[in-house]
Amino acid sequence: MTALAAPPTAPRKGRPPQDPPGKRPRFRKGGGGAGRTMKGGWLSYLILGFALLISAFPFYWTIVASSRSNADLAQVPPSLLPGPNLIKNFDAVLEEADIGKALLNSLIVSGSITIGTVLCCTLAGFAFAKLKFRGRGALLTLTIGTMMIPPQLGVIPLFMLIAELQWVNQLQAVILPGLVSAFGVFFMRQYLVQSLPDELIEAARVDGASTARIFWSIVIPIARPGMAVLGMLTFMTAWNDFFWPIIALSSQEPTVQVALRQLGGGYVNDQSVIMAGTLMGTLPVLLVFGLLGRQIVGGIMQGAVKG
Repeated sequence: MTALAAPPTAPRKGRPPQDPPGKRPRFRKGGGGAGRTMKGGWLSYLILGFALLISAFPFYWTIVASSRSNADLAQVPPSLLPGPNLIKNFDAVLEEADIGKALLNSLIVSGSITIGTVLCCTLAGFAFAKLKFRGRGALLTLTIGTMMIPPQLGVIPLFMLIAELQWVNQLQAVILPGLVSAFGVFFMRQYLVQSLPDELIEAARVDGASTARIFWSIVIPIARPGMAVLGMLTFMTAWNDFFWPIIALSSQEPTVQVALRQLGGGYVNDQSVIMAGTLMGTLPVLLVFGLLGRQIVGGIMQGAVKG
């Protein structure tokens, strides 16, 4: 006597039908989930292309204007193709301003401020994020509150202090006031709160590690993506700063932004020479972004995987 085959059971309501054993799973339409690849349509590519065009056009126009003459730039409409005067305009920049010394001074100032800000703000951010001490909340509130004060209000007392120390027209007058920023402290504190587990610090203390050892061996490797972002923002801010260097420094010890003020002089400003100097001052910033861009993207991808 043969046994009767059991009738096929209908799938439960609300659950998708299961694939039979030994068969490759099929991707079904509708609904998101792990393993699905989202593809953008033509509208997404159109919007991204338009955003890329708007973002890259100012830099492209700087290259075009640097390679043209002042008469070419005065034409209506101006030419959108590079010209043959790029080397000539670079030579004019080197003759009208000591751009080589200005680039070196800006590199020293921006590099020193970036290194000091990243280290000091990471250390302070670690203290505010993971260390328990009396007055931590009040000190953090006071630090964030300094961001509400316009920096122009402190120019006169800062210059008086610099003059008392006899640092006028010296690079340390620009470097030391920018070694720590309230934004950097807050940024690193928020980053370490999310990225640094408390259990990792407790395990290190059980192993006998000191606070300094925890900072150098655990905190810095974890905070490297955040430090790269803070370093890039700090370098760009220090490199493009014009207000304080024009007060504390003279034309004998200029930074790039101060030296660009000397270009294109005369009854009619030579815009092509000014744009050539601007291009020379922009290249180091692009180099820094190229060096730190991989760290930034790596940090974003690492956070996405952990999330």
